[in-house]
Formats: sequence, C-alpha cells, structure tokens
Amino acid sequence: MILGKGRIMVWEGASFWLLEATPVPEGLRPHAHHAIQVTFCVKGGFEIGVAGATLAGPVSIVDSDVRHDFRASGAVAFLFIAPESAAGRSVRAAYLAEKPWTNVQDGPLVEAIAHLRACLDRGCPADEVREAGRRLEAMLATADARPPADPRVLAMIVHARQRLGGAVTLPSAAAAVHLSPSRARHLFAAATGLPFKTYVLWLRLEQAVAHMAAGLSLTEAAHEAGFADSAHFSRTFRRTFGLPAAGLRLYRD
Repeated sequence: MILGKGRIMVWEGASFWLLEATPVPEGLRPHAHHAIQVTFCVKGGFEIGVAGATLAGPVSIVDSDVRHDFRASGAVAFLFIAPESAAGRSVRAAYLAEKPWTNVQDGPLVEAIAHLRACLDRGCPADEVREAGRRLEAMLATADARPPADPRVLAMIVHARQRLGGAVTLPSAAAAVHLSPSRARHLFAAATGLPFKTYVLWLRLEQAVAHMAAGLSLTEAAHEAGFADSAHFSRTFRRTFGLPAAGLRLYRD
C-alpha cells in the first residue's frame, strides 16, 4: 500500500519531505527518531499524538527522540533537522525551551505553507523542492541561542559520514579526534543523547533515504548505506518513521 507520494530531498544535517498522504485510519505506529521534526499542513490536516497531547499545526514541532504517532489526510511537509546543527539548536531555543513539542500558529513558518502548496500543485522539480527546504532550514537557523556541540563530536560525525559504505567503529572515530574510546563514548553520548553506534545507524538510514530519493531500489539503497541487507534497512525505517519504506512512492525528474 502506498502511504505517501512525493519528493524527499536530503542534505547534510537535514532532509525535507513533501508528500501527499494516503489516509490510514489507525495512523502511523508510535515511533521516535534523532531528528527534530517540523511538520507543515500543506493541504487537509494532520494530528500528532505525543504524551497524551495532540498537535494539529498548522506547523507542529517535535523534539529529537520524542516518541509520537501521526495521522494525516491531504498533503504534508516534514523538515527533519539534526539537533546538533545550527538550525536544530535554534529550534530548541526558540520553540522547545519549555517542553519538547509545540504548535506554531503564526509567523514566517506558517506563511511559508502557501509557497509549499503552490510548489506541490505545480509539481515542482527536485531543485525547487530542495531550495524550499533549505530556505525553511535557514529561516530556523537565525536565532541560535545555544553553543555548538564539542568540535570533537562534530568531527566524529564527519568521520562516520565519510565511511558509511563500510564498517564504522567507535575506536576509529575516537582515534580520528585523538581521544580514548571510553572518553569519546561519554563525550559523544553527552553531546548527542545517543550512543555512537546508534547515531551511526541513524546516519545510515539518512543516507539510504537519500539513495532511495535519487532512484535506487530499496535493496541498492540499503547496500550503499552500509546496512547488512534490505530487511535490516526496512525494519530500521519502519521503527524510526512508523511506516514501511516500501510505502513511499518518490517522484524523480
């Protein structure tokens, strides 16, 4: 069953999904992911259930690693942002300082929905969809009130990104930043909220999604991102996003 069709654009630290959603009565199963999720109601409506609360937009923001479910009819856009990025730190400072989720009722984010709706109606090419996502990310990165992560942690992330096609180990990442594995393990978890191994799995998932969006099959995307097989990728995708990867139909120019 196709649960969403549209485009996904991925770049370092973020991805932008512009999708027409197929209504599913029970919604997507509860899930959580490392990215901060900014959801835009482009057409129709959506509901996000989190800790007994219901978010219904027009723009809703859920923090990193917060378990939530999702229901939609019409069209939605998701901007997934790495919490370590400038935009991620800014979102937390500006919107998530009091609790890890919120509705946004007005302001530039809401005003941007009209452009997203027009983009969807016109069937914008990939470059325009990417540009729309990058503009939203830039809009969110203008009020950074939190210091960046330790540069050694950021260097470990870069080290991992560059090696996703093969084995990525904590000792190799620690050596790259001149730390012992034990020190690197604690430093990384304190900065990101995740063990290094779990973070690498998130990076693999992010890269596999980018490969799928570029036209690779599910099996090819899994292989290129360093998953053991397509089944491992599929399980990880469903656990992370609440829907099967095969439930997306992605347009390509």
